[in-house]
Amino acid sequence: QVQLVESGGGLVQAGGSLRLSCAASGRTFSNYQMGWFRQAPGKERQFVAALWWSTSSTYYADSVKGRFTISRDNAKNTVYLQMNSLKAEDTAVYYCAVGRRGSYYYTGDYDYWGQGTQVTVSS
Repeated sequence: QVQLVESGGGLVQAGGSLRLSCAASGRTFSNYQMGWFRQAPGKERQFVAALWWSTSSTYYADSVKGRFTISRDNAKNTVYLQMNSLKAEDTAVYYCAVGRRGSYYYTGDYDYWGQGTQVTVSS
């Protein structure tokens, strides 16, 4: 049974930084992609960033490119999302997800989801 547990959310002022963590367990993820998505109130869940576990190739939404960085720690089976220069529009619940479909942009590309962590950026 795959489990994903996010942490690291909170309240931060605009321009500040947060680092989200996603601890994964239940299987070996060497052939999987890990993704971060976010969902603001009244909006659909949207892609933020993705990482291929085996190659560390990364992909980002245009809205976060240059400000957010996705990375992994093999020993801890954990994926991180470093978020810098945060803006009010980054406020959302952030979810990590894991999938093995060879694509990364859509929620349907992922099989397992964490419970989410709230990020609130005050302007």
